[in-house]
Amino acid sequence: MALRHAVLAALLDGEYSGYQLAKIFDVGMANFWYAAPQQLYAELTKLEADGLVAGREVVQQGRPNKRAFTVTEAGRAELVAFAATPGRPLLIRDDLVVKVHAADVADPGPLIDQLHQRAEEAAVKLALFGKMLVDLRGGLDEETFLARGERVGPYLTCLGGCRLEREMREWCLQTARTLSERAALNGRTRP
Repeated sequence: MALRHAVLAALLDGEYSGYQLAKIFDVGMANFWYAAPQQLYAELTKLEADGLVAGREVVQQGRPNKRAFTVTEAGRAELVAFAATPGRPLLIRDDLVVKVHAADVADPGPLIDQLHQRAEEAAVKLALFGKMLVDLRGGLDEETFLARGERVGPYLTCLGGCRLEREMREWCLQTARTLSERAALNGRTRP
């Protein structure tokens, strides 16, 4: 997947400026795609040059003008083609996982602290995703929304994010417990 597809998917919900898009990526898409604001602005420029998004200038009082973008029919066709191609399996590139892999030679104290911190971060994301799910349903119960909701894609990706964060939290807590117990047995820093 390229950043272009993630940007096009985010723009399916409406017209957004680069700043608004960065906020969407920071919250709504954070469970499956990260992009720095500078990357988003550069990608919007490329997408507009390729005719996949249309930009328009929005005049603002007392502030610099901004550009707002929407997906074009060509952009929708690009997403349709992208959705039809086989995807690659999920790849995890996480420095915390590498640190755990090296736990047998590392001081367990800092690693345990990092695991607890990551578990707390996952709990915060879970709360955020839970609120997003409620907002996306718009007053409908989940079963009704999944059967009849207008835009189910963002909801399903948010559900996936919840599952990943729940699993990450549980793994971090279990791993921290295991390392703490092993450290206590071996007389290392953590009881």
